[in-house]
Amino acid sequence: MEKFKTLTSVPTPLDRTNVDTDQIIPKQFLKRIERTGYEDFLFFDWRQTPNGKPIADFVLNDARFKGSKILVAGKNFACGSSREHAVWALSDYGFRVVIAPTFADIFYSNAGKNGIVLIKLSEEQVDQLLKNAQTIPGYQLTVSLEEQTVKDGRGFEAKFEFDAFRKYCLTEGLDDIGLTLRHAAALDGFEKQHDQAGWLRVR
Repeated sequence: MEKFKTLTSVPTPLDRTNVDTDQIIPKQFLKRIERTGYEDFLFFDWRQTPNGKPIADFVLNDARFKGSKILVAGKNFACGSSREHAVWALSDYGFRVVIAPTFADIFYSNAGKNGIVLIKLSEEQVDQLLKNAQTIPGYQLTVSLEEQTVKDGRGFEAKFEFDAFRKYCLTEGLDDIGLTLRHAAALDGFEKQHDQAGWLRVR
């Protein structure tokens, strides 16, 4: 998993509340067995018409936000079912940060394990970021996980709370496998002892 320290990016303003996981990635795409390649399915029903024509006024189709790595959304983001595919779709599209007033609990856990930083700010702060992103040309945010701050260089600055263990994992680039591999030497030693004990019992 890629380490996260500080990120500066144009933010994508998704001015909607109660965005559920079926809207993030519809159920018909959950049959794929791969864990990558979901970026084209992110917000699939909002990005295009049933005939496949891009919906011009949907934010992901707005050229101003192309290449954005920060998503700003309304409260209760990623509610609904617990599908991990929602995190994969956001990550594959390129988002490293999602800012919202509140998140669904299971999504919050899934995101951290897949390298996405979820930041909770007040509704007033999120409303200000949504407005700025929509109205200020070239607007950018800088997110520092080390300092736990969100800044825009124009006077907006907010501190956010963050779980210490989750912060450690993200800043060090450690997913569940990476955490386990920190103990590789001890695990190798245990396996060696286990193999020797088994060999002695066979004799």
